[in-house]
Amino acid sequence: MRRVFGTIAIFSAFTFSTLHAQSWPSKPIRLLVPFVPGGNVDITARAVAPGLQEILGQPVIVENRPGAGGTIAANQVAKAFPDGYTLLMGSTSTLGVAPALYKDVYDPVKDFSPIVILQQVPFVLVAHPSVPVRTVGELVSLAKSRPGTITMASAGSGSSNHLAGELFQSSTGTKFVHVPYKGSGQAVADLIGGQVQLYFDQITTEIGNIKSGKVRALAVSSARRWTALPDVPTFIEASVPGYEVLNVTGLVAPSGTPREIIQQLHAASIRVLESPLVRERFASLGVEPVGGRPEQFGVYIREDFARWHKVITDGNIKVE
Repeated sequence: MRRVFGTIAIFSAFTFSTLHAQSWPSKPIRLLVPFVPGGNVDITARAVAPGLQEILGQPVIVENRPGAGGTIAANQVAKAFPDGYTLLMGSTSTLGVAPALYKDVYDPVKDFSPIVILQQVPFVLVAHPSVPVRTVGELVSLAKSRPGTITMASAGSGSSNHLAGELFQSSTGTKFVHVPYKGSGQAVADLIGGQVQLYFDQITTEIGNIKSGKVRALAVSSARRWTALPDVPTFIEASVPGYEVLNVTGLVAPSGTPREIIQQLHAASIRVLESPLVRERFASLGVEPVGGRPEQFGVYIREDFARWHKVITDGNIKVE
C-alpha cells in the first residue's frame, strides 16, 4: 500500500507540474536584482526585461533588493516557490563569491535552476588621475614602496570587485587599504572625487568615465584585450600571469522549477539576446552577450563557486 501511495504522490506532483507549466505565465514575473540601481547587474536586468515581457506576454518587474553582498535577494529567490514567477539576476558576486564568503546562506549549485548566461564583462582597474602611475607595473612598484597606504574602493565587502582586488594583491605581493561602500554608485563617485585611489570595476559602469578622462584605466581582467577598450592592456600582458576574471550575469530560478518553464525562459532569453536593440545596448556598455544552454550555465556556476571558495579560504578573507 505504501508503494501505491508513493506512486500516486509522484504522479500527482508530475501532473501538477505539467499543468502548471502549460498555463505559465499567467501573471507578472518578478526579477530580483541583488544590488542598488545603476550597477552592471541592474543595468543588465533593465536591458532585457522589456524584451522578455514582450515575448512572454506578462509584465517582468525588476525589483532591487540590495544587502549582505547580494545574499538577501538570492536567499529570497532560493526559498521562493518554484513556479517561474520569481527569478534572480545572478552574477559572479551572488553565485560565486557571496556563498563562499557568507555563512548559512544558499548553495548556488543546489538551490537554483540555471536558465541562461546573458552577458560577460571583465573588470577594469581604474585609478584617480592624481595617482602617479600609468601602468600596472608602476602601480605595483608604488604600492610596494608605500605598503598599506593606497586606497582601494569596492561595492561592499565580499563583492566581486572586492575579491578581484584581493586576488590582484595576492598575485602581486601588494597591500591596499580596502574601503567598502554600499554599492558601486558611491564608490565610483568617491573615486572620481579623489576620496579613494583605485577601483576594480566592471567596464559597464566605468567606460564613460574612462573615455572622458575622469579616471585612468590600467588593465582589463580578460584573457585578451576587450573590444570596448582596445588600447588598454590585459593584466596578463602587464606581467600578472594567470590573472583572468570575468563577471558573468545570468538568469536563475529556484531549484525545482519545472523544466518546461526553464525551457520557455531560456528560449525567450535567447530571442532577447539576438535582438538588435539589446545587442546595441550591450555594445554601448562594453559587455558581450553569451547565451548557451542551461546545463552550461550550471557547469559554470559550479566551477566558479569552487574557484572563489579557494581564493577566499587561501586568503583568509572575511566579511568586514
